[in-house]
Amino acid sequence: MVKRIRQIELDIILRAVAGFPEGAGLRTISKALDNKMPRRTLQRRLALLVEQKKLVIDGQARASRYRLVEGTGTVTAVLPVIRDEEYGEVYVPLSPEGEEIKQMIRQPIQNRRPVGYNRDFLDFYHPNTTFYLSEDIRRQLAEIGRPQREEQPAGTYVQKIFNRLLIDLSWNSSRLEGNTYSLLETERLLELGEEARGKNTREAQMILNHKAAIEFLVEQAPDTGLNRYTICNLHALLSDNLLADPQACGRLRSIPVGIGGTVYHPLEIPQLVDECFLQILAMASEINDPFEQAFFVLVHLPYLQPFEDVNKRVSRLSANISMIRDNLSPLSFVDVPEKEYIDGIVAVYELNRTELLRDVFIWAYQRSCFRYSAVQQSLGDPDPFRVRYRKEIFEYVTTVVRENFDKREATGWIARKAKQEIGAVDRARFTEIVETELGSLHEGNIARYRLLPKEFIAWKKSWH
Repeated sequence: MVKRIRQIELDIILRAVAGFPEGAGLRTISKALDNKMPRRTLQRRLALLVEQKKLVIDGQARASRYRLVEGTGTVTAVLPVIRDEEYGEVYVPLSPEGEEIKQMIRQPIQNRRPVGYNRDFLDFYHPNTTFYLSEDIRRQLAEIGRPQREEQPAGTYVQKIFNRLLIDLSWNSSRLEGNTYSLLETERLLELGEEARGKNTREAQMILNHKAAIEFLVEQAPDTGLNRYTICNLHALLSDNLLADPQACGRLRSIPVGIGGTVYHPLEIPQLVDECFLQILAMASEINDPFEQAFFVLVHLPYLQPFEDVNKRVSRLSANISMIRDNLSPLSFVDVPEKEYIDGIVAVYELNRTELLRDVFIWAYQRSCFRYSAVQQSLGDPDPFRVRYRKEIFEYVTTVVRENFDKREATGWIARKAKQEIGAVDRARFTEIVETELGSLHEGNIARYRLLPKEFIAWKKSWH
């Protein structure tokens, strides 16, 4: 009976070959494998992968070299999550470099050399010349990350999947900080304002802060960028009511900070923190490729630690600025293992190595793309009219609710205001949409308008 080859065995070989973009011979591939296998077995596995058109073979006999099929990019973007038997945890597939780094930063902390902020790590990066992500990787991410090919205003795509993104990114980014809310508890908090029983109030605050920050990015999509205004305001929203000093929200730190579990010591001089912060933003703004730009932010904002706290959260949301702007699928860190993400960050802190975090980033982005592709298919195409008047619809609906207008008062107010602000051609349809939205409000969808349950209940009495 022929032994069935498990897919995971083939995936391990693909991951090893992915570390050699120019191709590798049998002996080189064998050395790159974590679990050594007999030469004949490896030859058979390689032959099968060539037959499956996942590998290409160049040359003959001892000169044979295997490489990934052109256009597939790195294999780390398409492999499943694997369980690490040694550490008893789930982790994303790693390149040989990523695996090497993982072993280095998991040494006992006593065996790791204390290091400070390395300014050369930033200075030696040259936008659009230096790349943390290879050309193949960037091309692959662009292929899976662009759900619509036609040019549309910034933020158009994210508005289609906004409700799902709001929950996903709020929950996953909070989860990576140790937040214990479940996904369903997060949904109830964001949609109904209902805190989970037995949970710390800080956890609810963290999630609600994510909601406010994501809304800020989406609502101001055409105007946001990697600049001081955007990043500092993101920090203010994400850190609201969470810092010991409320004045530290949205301000660069003026005090030293420490990071537990690592031998890295961030900059302490406020003037240098400010200088490096502005340099990071200037360099990020020059980067043309949206994926390279996003990853650059994920690397350098946490490394600098420009704020007293909440730096990683700021970097995760900042990484989505280029995605939202270019109508790409957003990065919501769906299913990303917390330990693997932290390992990638620590590798940047202590070694200035980005390969492990890169592997996590690629896998996480593919996961997000698959999720929102499915969401988009279930939603269909958005109404361009509603996209164009999104801010006005939001303003009209929230005003009617918060002012407790009844139906007669609302009808008169909407008509008068629309006459002043909406062109005659669009006025009738705009009014119809606003009135339809008001009639469709219920406790399960008021989060779209940032309305509190008590506001909705009070208005509903007047409305009826």
